[in-house]
Amino acid sequence: MGHTSIAKLVDIRDNGKQVAATINARAEEASSKPAYRDALKKRRCLVPADAFYEWQRLDPKTKRPFAFALASGEPFAFAGLWESWRPKEGAPLETFAILTTDPNQLMEPIHNRMPVILEPKDYDRWLDPGDPARPPVDLLRPYAAERMKAWPVSDRVGNVRNNGSELLDVST
Repeated sequence: MGHTSIAKLVDIRDNGKQVAATINARAEEASSKPAYRDALKKRRCLVPADAFYEWQRLDPKTKRPFAFALASGEPFAFAGLWESWRPKEGAPLETFAILTTDPNQLMEPIHNRMPVILEPKDYDRWLDPGDPARPPVDLLRPYAAERMKAWPVSDRVGNVRNNGSELLDVST
């Protein structure tokens, strides 16, 4: 199993200057926050993955990483938003953010948010520009906990220099 790298959505509202970058966007705020509003209407994307990490806070100084995946082991897609930003010089920078929602029952003991995982049957609907005044926000909900699995992993996942499928191995 590999894992997905995550880029940051660039907010370009300030006369074409990059003013902010974010990895995640709260689903319940996406339609109202200027950084996400237009992307939710016109620039939705799928972010493929086969697993993701989240950290459980054990105490103020200690966090334990967990991996999450579909119980079936199949790849899946997060609901994403994308932007394209062109600096004064150079090639355009295409970026994205993953939408997050409330945790399901599997995620709740570990973290207070989770990425929005879309059902394959909803991919076309998510990507279809449709009516910009009515984006498919009903899809932005927690994924069914009984269709997911979670396991503890090494704290090596917290260092971006570490890369490899062994990061998904169960840690005790």
